[in-house]
This record gives sequence, structure tokens and C-alpha cells, in this order.
Amino acid sequence: MRPMRGLFATSLLATTLTLASSSGAAASEGQMTWGLHFSPTPTWFDPAEITATTASYNTLYALHDAVIRPSPGHPMAPSLAESWSASPDVLVYEFVLRKGVKFHNGDPVGAEDIKFSFERYRGLAHKTLKEKVAGIEIPDPGRVRFRLKQAWPDFMTFYSSATAAGWIVPKKYVERVGDDGLKKAPIGAGPYRFVSYTPGVELVLEAFDGYWRKTAPVKRLVVKALPDEATRLAALKRGEVDIAYGMSGALAEELRRTPGLTLKPVAGQVVDWVNFTDQWDAKSPLRMKT
Repeated sequence: MRPMRGLFATSLLATTLTLASSSGAAASEGQMTWGLHFSPTPTWFDPAEITATTASYNTLYALHDAVIRPSPGHPMAPSLAESWSASPDVLVYEFVLRKGVKFHNGDPVGAEDIKFSFERYRGLAHKTLKEKVAGIEIPDPGRVRFRLKQAWPDFMTFYSSATAAGWIVPKKYVERVGDDGLKKAPIGAGPYRFVSYTPGVELVLEAFDGYWRKTAPVKRLVVKALPDEATRLAALKRGEVDIAYGMSGALAEELRRTPGLTLKPVAGQVVDWVNFTDQWDAKSPLRMKT
């Protein structure tokens, strides 16, 4: 993985809210509005359909939680699973689930949800995972065991960051409302719960008081779709948004000169794959010898 860099701007209100979060405030309060250079889509509400793109992970990290996932300072950190282990022959991976974790509707997160979420995953790596994983076992409600067909060093990378197969949805709820129902009213185990969605306009989320890690410091999160850069800057100046992403060029310089606004670089993670197609050509010097 390599860092992906961009620029975003914050108003003084956003800075204040950020400071409140680091001070350990007990209760969430206030509203933060983001002006994004793209529009969230219902597909991003369902981990089974999410591709490994930075844009879709904006909603994924808010609404849902994963067995293991990248976290600040840790490319592979425990989350819904408090620990994991591998057998000596690395054919079996076992995850011990965190106790007392609940979905937004109050249902407990259990081993059946982890198995169900993995099996319904249909993203870009669906075929690879099905070819490599022989099956999933549930020794008890608090443990999940993945059994591989053969040793696969990349299993943990695929399960934690290269795909969304490890992000969990509630089995009972999805079986009741179906895939379309999940997109219309998503329920997850993340720090924010779904409130409303207006296609092409905005997504509204609210802090989930029952989140296992800690309640988010900002009570209400509004994500506005503002594809035009000049419109984002104008909204920021008028105080209609607190954070705007994707600022560049002359507009970024104008923003930098505006009192009360701050321009900052951001770094994220992106997975790059390099495929040397000539390795399959017998006449190529890059050919793979078997």
C-alpha cells in the first residue's frame, strides 16, 4: 500500500469539534457538515457490494464495523474480533469475537453474522475468496474459524483491507428486508446510524450511543454532494459546510488566504495491483517459469 494524498479545508467550527473529540467529551453534540466532491450511492451502504475505493470507505467506516480493519497507526487492527490466531500450517484462522457488541437495531453481533457477511460478499475479489476458502466453522457463538484449501499468505490482507468481506451486517435483518431493504435503510455496527438519504443531495447520520468503542463526539453528521469545486468553496465561505474535500489550484490558494479557513493535506491508503501480462508469453523475457 502507498499513501494517497489530497487537500481538504476546514472552518473554525470543524476545528472546534475536532478538539472536543480529543478532550474525551462524554456525550456527542453538535453537527458537522461535509462537502464532498462525489455523491454517496446506496451501493456503498452494503459492504457486500463495496469495492476497495477510498470514496466508498467514507460511508463504510461510519455505518459499519469489521472483524479486523485498518485503524490509525495499525494497518491490521482488531475491531469486532478482539484477537485472532493461525494454525501452524496456516490453513486455519480463528477469530475470537468481542463480547457485548450490538448493531444499531439492538441485535447482538455474533458468529453467524460474520459467516453470513462473508458468504454474501460479491465484490471484485469474490471469486478469489471462494477459490481459496474451503469453509467457515462456528465452534461457539463467540468464535469463527476460516479453513483454507491451501496455505494463502494474503488471506489476512484480503479479509482486513483489500476487500470489504470482513465488514459485518446483521444476518436476521438482511434476511428479513433483503438486499434492497438494506440499501434503503442500512443497519450496521459502526459509530453512526443511518437517518436519511436524498440521492445526489445529502446523507444524514447520527451518532450511535451503543457503539462499543466510544460514542462519536459529533452528534449529527451531514454529507453533502457538491461535485463542483467552486460551489464547495462558496459553501465553505458561507458556513454551509464545515469541511470540504478536493480543493486545488487557484481555488485552493484563495481558500488559503481566507481568514477562518484552513487548507490541509490528507493521506489515506490505497491498494495497487501490478499485473505483468507478459509473464504468460513464452517468448517474453518476463515469462514465468513453472
